[in-house]
Amino acid sequence: MTMSTEQLWSLPETALVGAYAEARRRYVEKKFERDTQRARLEWMRAKLFVNTSGGVTERRMAVDVSEELARKGQEVREMTRDLDMLKIDVDMIETMIRLRGAHGALPLHADEPAESPAEPEVE
Repeated sequence: MTMSTEQLWSLPETALVGAYAEARRRYVEKKFERDTQRARLEWMRAKLFVNTSGGVTERRMAVDVSEELARKGQEVREMTRDLDMLKIDVDMIETMIRLRGAHGALPLHADEPAESPAEPEVE
């Protein structure tokens, strides 16, 4: 994070909401990038499994000992760590906004389902 908690607390409300929007944007971009890499890794594992000869055990062993897949898996784990750090930033700014009383300024989270209004009962 580029700003400390004290700096965030002293920001005007509009700048704080702007910082929140920017942090959410970075989080969503990194999450998309990480999920894309994770899907590619799974595709590579499946492709190697299918293209390897032998029984299931031999195929699984080939996937498990592949250095390329291990390296890609490590990259995905590092991306996940970076993503977790961005999520902490987003949560801290969101908490700061809530503590300052700007409840109506926060947009809905993309990963949370929106509540649909209750439908009236028909009798």
